[in-house]
Amino acid sequence: MPPDEVFIGSIDQGTTSTRFFIYDRLQDPSDPTKSNSLNFIHNQGIFTFTLTCIWVEHDPMEILESVRLCIAKAVDKATAAGHNVDSGLKAIGLTNQRETTVIWSKSTGCPLYNAIVWMDVRTSSLCRKLEKELPGGKTHFLETCGLPISTYFSALKVLWLLDNVDAVKEAVKKGDACFGTIDTWLIWNLTGGKGNGLHVTDVSNASRTMFDEP
Repeated sequence: MPPDEVFIGSIDQGTTSTRFFIYDRLQDPSDPTKSNSLNFIHNQGIFTFTLTCIWVEHDPMEILESVRLCIAKAVDKATAAGHNVDSGLKAIGLTNQRETTVIWSKSTGCPLYNAIVWMDVRTSSLCRKLEKELPGGKTHFLETCGLPISTYFSALKVLWLLDNVDAVKEAVKKGDACFGTIDTWLIWNLTGGKGNGLHVTDVSNASRTMFDEP
């Protein structure tokens, strides 16, 4: 095990699966055939709840555990091949399904409802209502957040949760609710969770929530 090995990890959390990659510093992720550098991968499927033809949900805890499992398995593969990943893994990048919305308890770390997936269209009637009532209709929020009124984006999913899920209503009243897209949910948990987890996102995810200014 060379002591000076340096590795970069990559979490790919998608709608149907989670993957974790380990690259060494010579790897070109766009074309792995260009070098003989390290490329260990583990893949784990994700179960999707299709409750009706328009409701699509994930279990946030299953997503979190799939990430932890993929990291552990990929590290095991690299270690078994003689690489010192435990000390050599210097950074982890994250790519994820966007718009998918999670609300959880700040104090317990537990989800208050399933993750509502980006393709879920339960807010269709709410979208139509807003389009009729607001000046500019579908384009009312374009100047504010750069997005049209749509079932895709997180804001209307959050509004549905506030209107329909008692646990979410109560947590908001108590100041105990955390909102995030999948990146935020994962980073919060992987950096310590309740008490000291980082509640962060980046512009590529924030820009799909309707809460971000263009």
